[in-house]
Amino acid sequence: MIRVLVADDHPVVRQGLRSFLDLQDDITVVGEARDGAEAVELVGELAPDVLLLDLKMPVLDGLGALERLSGTSTRVVVLTSVSDRSDVGPAMRAGAAGFLYKDVDPTALVQAVRAVHGGQVLLAPEAAEAMLTGGGDGGARPAPVPLTEREREVLVLIAAGRSNREIARSLLVAEKTVKTHVSNVLMKLGVQDRTQAALYAVRHGLA
Repeated sequence: MIRVLVADDHPVVRQGLRSFLDLQDDITVVGEARDGAEAVELVGELAPDVLLLDLKMPVLDGLGALERLSGTSTRVVVLTSVSDRSDVGPAMRAGAAGFLYKDVDPTALVQAVRAVHGGQVLLAPEAAEAMLTGGGDGGARPAPVPLTEREREVLVLIAAGRSNREIARSLLVAEKTVKTHVSNVLMKLGVQDRTQAALYAVRHGLA
């Protein structure tokens, strides 16, 4: 059972998320927080597997909560209605495992909770694009490793949680070709797996 904590300053949002998530056989909402400070406190008390965290909240905002939660085992998914692309980079570097917008399809949200709980890093397409173009932190940052244009495309799709088959369909290439690109990306970044590659990408603003 995946234990979820919901942090949002709007009661209707918290109730809506709780109602939908509690319908899932493998997910249970263990608590609700009205602000970032309460979210940090409840993570300490309840040790949820996944925290759905709004960014714009009173007392302590989402980024402040993320910084205080650094080092905990709880996986944090930012779920915000704010479409400011500059929020993506700081949130991911502060330790978020996912970044979604509140207009996400409910079924996709459930899949995201499961994916993040399983160790994946997951971004909404708009958030992934913001990271790829350098808009994820208010400005482009120099890439520390040289990736080809196709490798960058593969990397951003990895960061979005796509499988090799899905990447192949998206780029209109063979799955075997994608496997080669993924291997090259992992080698160039000096990481062991896809999760580490995704984290490296979003936290270093690779473009």
